[in-house]
Parts: sequence; structure tokens; C-alpha cells
Amino acid sequence: MPNCTNCPRNCKNNSYCGKDFEKIRVAKVMRHIYEEPIICPKNQGSGAIFFSNCSLKCVFCQNYQLSHFGVGRDISVNELAEIFKLLEISGVANINLVTPTHYLDKILQALNLYKPKIPIVWNTSGYESPENIKKLKGFVDVFLFDGKYFSKDLAGRYSKATNYFENFLASIIEAKRIVPENVIIDGVLKKGIIVRHLVLPGCYMDSIEIFKHIKKAVGCDVFVSIMSQYVPMFKAKDYPEINRRLSPLEYKKVTREVIRLGFDKGYIQDFDSQSESYTPVFSDKKFFEI
Repeated sequence: MPNCTNCPRNCKNNSYCGKDFEKIRVAKVMRHIYEEPIICPKNQGSGAIFFSNCSLKCVFCQNYQLSHFGVGRDISVNELAEIFKLLEISGVANINLVTPTHYLDKILQALNLYKPKIPIVWNTSGYESPENIKKLKGFVDVFLFDGKYFSKDLAGRYSKATNYFENFLASIIEAKRIVPENVIIDGVLKKGIIVRHLVLPGCYMDSIEIFKHIKKAVGCDVFVSIMSQYVPMFKAKDYPEINRRLSPLEYKKVTREVIRLGFDKGYIQDFDSQSESYTPVFSDKKFFEI
């Protein structure tokens, strides 16, 4: 059995993520227009590659077809390098690697075959190890971390990852060493760090703790994206405490505190974003949308 240490589970095999060790599974390649504006200019979009399977598998995942069921096509390292070329030629602003962690070794092989001249975005669940983030130096330009949980209890209950936050924070610290400053050209982030956070119902105090610790660790010179779009999906119905939508008051408490902490770069989502319409449709017939 191959020895895999691509994520902090260090399970040495594919028993959790379900990936194939010989191939890379991809669900969709598209010109994405719904990422944060700083990496997704309207006239270009972001060149998103949605990887299938997942090392975290949150029970409320909106892309559960990919993360839990592994929907997608198997491709080789050489084919992934060719996809990089196609996206670059299409004129997108960057190459956006969505949920890439469990394929880290294969992605680095592809980037060694072909490194695009446009920025590479590591769009991750945040369940990373700092040792693996170090390997991305010279390859990744923008780190987009989903900050999921502070509490071990929440991380264990919803993602079976009680060691989530310690690895998330250590990985952000390492990413800050790799890209110490934000580089913005013509309104587009070329190098830097974005922390995206989906506020969960009943968990606003946990959300606040995440940003308190980020500030203490790396300061406020990162972009933040606070999302209100949570909709109970997939297995969320089995967890009564999150089987509802976020309230305006919960969201306001989080955004107000993040601003008070001094984070002044980033985005606060409109509250009417609580819709499944923002989730891409994953279909084998629509593999390429560029």
C-alpha cells in the first residue's frame, strides 16, 4: 500500500479520502466567476480545476458529489499539465486548484512538467500540514484557506478531524513565510493569502476565535472572506443544530468582530446568498467549461 502523508490524517493509504494512487480524479474544469473578486476579475474569471475526493469530508459539504462520492474523470499527471496549458491559453486570471490537498504529490509532478506564467491558487479546506505547505514554495502564488473550525469538538463532529485547527494555523504561518506580502496588480491578487470562512448556525463564537488566533499568528495583513451562504445540505439534516439557515444576527456578530479585530481587506457576503444556485453543476457531459 502506498505511503501517503498528503494531509494531517497521515493514514498512509486512501482509507479516508478514497483517491486512486495512480490517477488524479477531476470533476470539472471551468472558467469560474464566483470566487472572491480579488482573484476573479469579471472579464477573465478564475481557471478552476475541481478535484474529486477529499481529505476532510464535512457532513454539510455543498460539493458532496465530489468530496464524498468521488464523481469525476481519472486523468494522468501529463493530462493535468495539459489542462494547465489550456486554461492559461483561454485567458483566465489564474489556475485555481480546488480541494487539491490529497493530490499534492501528483500536482507537484504536473507543475514540474509545466508551470504556467499566471498565478497558481491553492484553494484548500485548510486541513494542511506546514511540512506540505513548504513543498509548495516556488509553485503556489496565492493561498486560499477555508478556515473551518476552531473547536476540536466541532471539527471532530462534522469532519472527524480533531486536529484541524492546529494544522490550519501552522499552515497559514508557513504560507505567510512563502508569500509574506500581498502583491496586487490592476486590482488582481498575484501573490498573497486569503482566508475564507463559512459561518455555521450556532457556531458564531467559534468563528470569532478563528480570526482572533489568525491575528495573533500572522496579523491582519491577509484578505478575509466571511460567507453567509450556508444552506443545510447532504448529511446536515442528521445534525439538528446545523439543520437550519444562519440567522442575520449570528452573521452580524461575526462580521462586526472581524472588523473590530482590524481585518480591513476582504469581503462580507450579502445575506441573500443563502442559495444552492452558487454551487456548480457537476456532470460528465460538462467536464470542460472554458
